[in-house]
Amino acid sequence: MKLAVLGAGAWGTALAIRFAHQGNVALWCRDAEQAARMAAARSNPDYLPNLPFPDSLSVTAELADAVHDADSILIVTPMAGLRPTLQALTALGNRAPVLWACKGLEAGTMKFPHQVAEEELDATIARGMLSGPSFAQEVAAGKPAAVTIAASDAEFARRTVAALNTPVLRLYASDDLVGVEIGAAVKNVLAIAAGVCDGLNLGLNARAALLTRGLVEMARFGAAMGAKAETFMGLAGIGDLMLTATGDLSRNRRVGLLLAQGLQLDDVLKNLGHVAEGVPTAREVLRQADALGIDMPITRSVCKLLFNGAAVNDIISELMERAPRMEGDA
Repeated sequence: MKLAVLGAGAWGTALAIRFAHQGNVALWCRDAEQAARMAAARSNPDYLPNLPFPDSLSVTAELADAVHDADSILIVTPMAGLRPTLQALTALGNRAPVLWACKGLEAGTMKFPHQVAEEELDATIARGMLSGPSFAQEVAAGKPAAVTIAASDAEFARRTVAALNTPVLRLYASDDLVGVEIGAAVKNVLAIAAGVCDGLNLGLNARAALLTRGLVEMARFGAAMGAKAETFMGLAGIGDLMLTATGDLSRNRRVGLLLAQGLQLDDVLKNLGHVAEGVPTAREVLRQADALGIDMPITRSVCKLLFNGAAVNDIISELMERAPRMEGDA
């Protein structure tokens, strides 16, 4: 089996390394100079230094070469790169199944990845998403992890799991593509909030309360979008949320930690040096929630911090002073 992985950031490189232990993988990097450095070093010194490429992993800056004769394609770009990558694949006449690991909503359109794919791919091309609690560094190093392959076509999800499952990266199939995409998007927003909580040293009690109520927001949003409730109790829901909100390798948590130090958003992103999808996603999730009439107070608070210049302590007070209610209520 040949797999084309499109996107040579940390996560795309990690997945390419891991799946290359199972078969041939072509890793596409849009930057020709970076691709040449990786090919020469047999590693990705910019994102995952000291983690060597298997012999079965090739690197190219030519998209047509990467996808030639590929049995499956896995897009691992930031969310902003999904649509142009799908358009490029369509222009090449691609017919291979397409997976994506992009997390979030498209800026300006509030569209989830599957909705973008519906607009850009022929309806007969199988498609789905890979998501779950996994840090690139650990996956590339061969540490155990488990993620979900989600597709509206359950049989396609099962076939893909069977084809790509590895001894250290266990795959599970799901037919709740919408729910998995919602978990992937909202958990990054909540991780920013968790980072603020930890950065202010509010304590473990506060973080537990924040994440529990955040999971309620995620599930409430999911219900309005037609997702299955059980998805948010699985790898793509609570699993990914716990990892991203508490793990030191989490870029979105790092955003919250730096905001708690008083840094402005531009300085936070400059300090980070990597894409933190929770930042653009927060605005789009809130816009979608407002359009659906869904109350998401933690998400709203994160947006106030990121985009409205709100003070961290004022946001904490606002959340804590909300009127008492039954736990199951909004």
